Amino acid sequence: MSGLQCLASENIWFDKRCYDEAEKCFYEGANGPSTQEREVNGILQDIAKSRQNILQSLNGSSSRAGDQELVSRMKSLELENQTLHKVVEEMRAALQKLESRVAGLEKSPAAVTCAKAAPVKQVKVENGDDDDDDDVDLFGSDDDDEEAERIKQERLDAYAAKKSKKPTLIAKSSILLDVKPWDDETDMGKLEECVRSVQMDGLLWGASKLLPVGYGIKKLQINCVVEDDKVGTDILEEEITKFEDYIQSIDVAAFNKI
Repeated sequence: MSGLQCLASENIWFDKRCYDEAEKCFYEGANGPSTQEREVNGILQDIAKSRQNILQSLNGSSSRAGDQELVSRMKSLELENQTLHKVVEEMRAALQKLESRVAGLEKSPAAVTCAKAAPVKQVKVENGDDDDDDDVDLFGSDDDDEEAERIKQERLDAYAAKKSKKPTLIAKSSILLDVKPWDDETDMGKLEECVRSVQMDGLLWGASKLLPVGYGIKKLQINCVVEDDKVGTDILEEEITKFEDYIQSIDVAAFNKI
């Protein structure tokens, strides 16, 4: 077999690409990791470090949150404690006031009782015979009681006389009345005359004037002063509305105490 025939039977040249890649892997393994692998390893290390930093940050934030919650609870407890102290102080002050008031009330009845107690009559016993007991008056005489009663009655009479001389305050009111006629043909002069004809104890008529209502109709506005104990608005209105020929209705426009 010639050399050309031997070369023709070999297929190594057709698989050259595979052999080249094997040679490349051999040399890369002998010389250490390639540049691409080193970059990938660096990225993985950076990712691991970032994860570690994130975990540390989360742990630190949770601890800070716990500390903040603890601080807030301590502040709330301090505020509650201060409030309780204030309430206790107010209760103490109120209790002291109550005790002082009770002590004053306990003292005052005894003083009032001693002040209001009637003076004890002193009976003077004259020295005399032991057998003569009729001359000693142990309970006082009836003449003293009569004298005290007479003085008391005189004082009451004097007080009543003094009180009767004081002038009694009479409550009065000023009333402004609106008296309305039936129509524009009603004689307003006669209407006013009818109103002023109402006379009763404690009633005093005042000034009056005519005011237009509408459609040529006018109303009588008249003022009067009444004593509250003697004259009321109901009685006054009842008496005025008796003149049905002239008066349709009556209204209280103003009511003032004097």
